[in-house]
Amino acid sequence: MRRLLQPPLPPPRHAVFFSLLSPVVNYLVSSPSSKYLTGTLSQSFEFVFLSSRALFSLQFLSLLRYPLPPPPYPTFALAPVKMSSNVFVELKTPITGTYKQPTGLFINNEFVEGVDKKTFEVINPATEEVICSIHEATEKDVDIAVAAARKAFEGTWREVTPQQRGIYLLKLADLLEKNLDLLAAVESLDNGKSITMARGDVGAVVGTIRYYGGWADKIEGKTIDISPDSFHYTRQEPLGVCGQIIPWNFPLLMLAWKVGPALATGNTIVMKTAEQTPLSALVFAQFVKEAGFPPGVLNIISGFGRIAGAAIASHMDIDKVAFTGSTMVGRQIMKAAAESNLKKVTLELGGKSPNIIFNDADIEQAIDWVNFGIYFNHGQTCCAGSRVYVQEGIYDKFVAAFKKRAQENKVGDPFHDETFQGPQVSQLQYDRIMGYIKAGKEEGATVETGGERHGDKGYFIKPTIFTNVRHDMRIMKEEIFGPVCAVAKFSTEEEVIKLGNDSNYGLAAAVHTKDLNTAIRVSNHLRAGTVWVNTYNALHHQLPFGGYKESGIGRELGEAALANYTQCKSVAIKLN
Repeated sequence: MRRLLQPPLPPPRHAVFFSLLSPVVNYLVSSPSSKYLTGTLSQSFEFVFLSSRALFSLQFLSLLRYPLPPPPYPTFALAPVKMSSNVFVELKTPITGTYKQPTGLFINNEFVEGVDKKTFEVINPATEEVICSIHEATEKDVDIAVAAARKAFEGTWREVTPQQRGIYLLKLADLLEKNLDLLAAVESLDNGKSITMARGDVGAVVGTIRYYGGWADKIEGKTIDISPDSFHYTRQEPLGVCGQIIPWNFPLLMLAWKVGPALATGNTIVMKTAEQTPLSALVFAQFVKEAGFPPGVLNIISGFGRIAGAAIASHMDIDKVAFTGSTMVGRQIMKAAAESNLKKVTLELGGKSPNIIFNDADIEQAIDWVNFGIYFNHGQTCCAGSRVYVQEGIYDKFVAAFKKRAQENKVGDPFHDETFQGPQVSQLQYDRIMGYIKAGKEEGATVETGGERHGDKGYFIKPTIFTNVRHDMRIMKEEIFGPVCAVAKFSTEEEVIKLGNDSNYGLAAAVHTKDLNTAIRVSNHLRAGTVWVNTYNALHHQLPFGGYKESGIGRELGEAALANYTQCKSVAIKLN
């Protein structure tokens, strides 16, 4: 992780401090980057003054803080950013025909090239072919985006009323709904998910943004009666600049889950998308400007976790970081947040969710939900029901029927309406999943179906079911994040509760039974943030979602998500 240094220098005098600017300006003028800068010094860069320190936001330097003498300070303006013709490309999908794809970084409501002009390729997982190249954000671009977000937070966005914030979000939701097919097609193109599921995702995005648009003017404090000669009240205030890092499995949906509550509560955002799937978020960004959001409120950058993600997590002028992804990376994010400015953190991490089927369950319905629970979104779901526990009285019947059902899943071209399962997102993910399948075979588990590649092009894997598994096998303990599940037998309710909780994760679980008492009793004993009964993956923007144990910190969705982006201020007034 990148460290942002605070040199232990004594407070310099005005003359000494501002003499430092001379070599900076000379470098800017003479460097190849000078063409990014226009006009005079006052147009070249911005100093954002925070407390008694100056935060340098330069296009060629990492973020630094230096002690300053007392105010007043001189004022500089942020350089106007000109949109380049190199930040769009024409692409084509079977749904939309030709469309204009943004490829730049979305900063200050404009698409711009990265400072270093680096790009990276985006691969179509269904064909293994290059779709296009996208501009890569580095630490320098993160600094610029953060400065833009800080300026908006301290300026125009602070003056926007809660009602107006809600209007912006509602208008954005309308624009997304109007362009649902475009967004879904782009999502299918670079993620590989079926067009039917992509449309469902975008519908959920619209619902989420609209839901939080309704919340914007309902963020309220309290009055507290303490004594007759005083007046006490609380305010729920925004945190400030929020860094948000999202994964590749639900690019648009994860974006909506994060920006909805953050914007509704009055924060500004620097969002980094996954390098595997940046395209749909950039299309989304076009509608942010069209909806009327002021420049700098929502900035969306494309880049790699080890560079741009690390810069966000350790940035000294980001007040909060929200991350969805693996538990391993979540630990690194939390450590960087603590070692920088102790920024607030919310994490939605991995899972190894148990899906429990009792003897009295409706087998046909249970099989449909178990199938959906593991193979939905190609198995690339943090809450996937990858540990299937079946009571011994129906075990054999269940396995035979589940095998038949899995073999009926249509695997293939994401743009075919009948496709249920598309390709895995990348070669790396494909290899990782195949590695787990190999491990399962080597450790003695039985492959009931699947366990191999589907076709000879694209990152497709057949729906895979393992039986005869032991609880110490890797396929039973580790998150695979693919279309692979393991089916085990249990005898009693007490046994399956113990098995279900025997995991470092605690994101989700499911219970299938006709007995309401069993459903409630088992649900209450399972250590998971969400428990479904006779269903699976039943997520909704009104219902909080998050994990126990190593599956994360905090909750997304519902009213609970608002707490992730607000802080409570108490005000006490002595009355005369």
